[in-house]
Amino acid sequence: MARAAHLSLRAPAKGGPPRPGAPRPAAGDARPPLGGKGRGARSNQSGRYEKEVRETVDDGWRSDAGEFDGAVEDANMAPPLKTDVTIEKPKKIITFNKSPFVGFDRSINPYRGCEHGCIYCFARPTHAYMGLSPGLDFEARLFAKPSAAALLEKELSNPRYAPRIVAMGTNTDPYQPIERKFRIMRGVLKTFSRFRHPVTILTKSHLITRDIDLLAPMAERNLVRAMVSITTRDKGLARAMEPRASAPARRFAAVRALSEAGVPTGVMTAPMIPGLNDDELETLLEAAKEAGADFAGYTLIRLPLEVSPLFQEWLETYAPARAGRVMRHIRDMNGGRDYDAQLSRGKEIKSTYARLIAQRFKKAATRLGLDSPKQPLDLTQFRVPQAEAAQLSLFKGVS
Repeated sequence: MARAAHLSLRAPAKGGPPRPGAPRPAAGDARPPLGGKGRGARSNQSGRYEKEVRETVDDGWRSDAGEFDGAVEDANMAPPLKTDVTIEKPKKIITFNKSPFVGFDRSINPYRGCEHGCIYCFARPTHAYMGLSPGLDFEARLFAKPSAAALLEKELSNPRYAPRIVAMGTNTDPYQPIERKFRIMRGVLKTFSRFRHPVTILTKSHLITRDIDLLAPMAERNLVRAMVSITTRDKGLARAMEPRASAPARRFAAVRALSEAGVPTGVMTAPMIPGLNDDELETLLEAAKEAGADFAGYTLIRLPLEVSPLFQEWLETYAPARAGRVMRHIRDMNGGRDYDAQLSRGKEIKSTYARLIAQRFKKAATRLGLDSPKQPLDLTQFRVPQAEAAQLSLFKGVS
């Protein structure tokens, strides 16, 4: 919590826009969030399952001039919020799903929470299950699963396991900054490579290039496909909206490096936020093609549960003059609500603005040759390595 703030208790809230009458920042006010520089969320309200709701409140002692308790500090800096990592010991690592809105039935998340701090991240509400805030807690109080590779080896070795493509980076980024220390993703990739198991990866981080020595041989066997998510070429917007993700230029560099190494690589222009970054759609695709991307995709912004008030709080500070228009477009795409999965993610696009974005994407992708069907990854090569098979045979007949 920032030094110039205190905690207040109030009745639980169901989420929604900032409370009526709450002070709004003046145009051009880009004061960092209470978590300090490099954080996306501007508050840390308790999750929806808590009996009491705690939220940070500026008590006015920290003035615009930076005065605090008689001292003068940088007005553009708040006390830094350090990243705290808890070791998690799950019993299984592959998560299965039956969602009609995604194109995969299984995924792996080496981490809970994400230090990238993307303000629009749809995964933020999952931190409420841990008794933590989807706000600053989501990007500063993280959980790592160092046993992921060992668990994956065990699950893939199960005689009842049927191989299907495993998606990574679908909830939180496997290459977020703490991966440099924990190297969990690298261990997972080594396991997939040994079992010749196909995997797809989505990331916002240049760190994926560290593992080209693993990805390139897997690509030769048609076992891996990568996508780099790039929302904008504007460094200022990226820094504010995705504070600890790689800079846009570094992400395009990652696309180039992966492509030159022979890894099938695409770009995900996501999320498209109407009135904020959707004007960049065509230029993002053009830059992706120039960097060597083979295919592309896009998604519209989605604001489930606690994400909506967090995003609106950020938007009112970053672009107060456009905040109302941006939210009107978002609600139009969701049938008048901040988020409606059936309307914004269903097969039939219903709002005019959403249809326009879809048409623009299709036209640009076709023009640039980014709409070709992707080659299916090979499931037929999967096998349990001899060492694992021999170990499992020791347990045959043991009840």
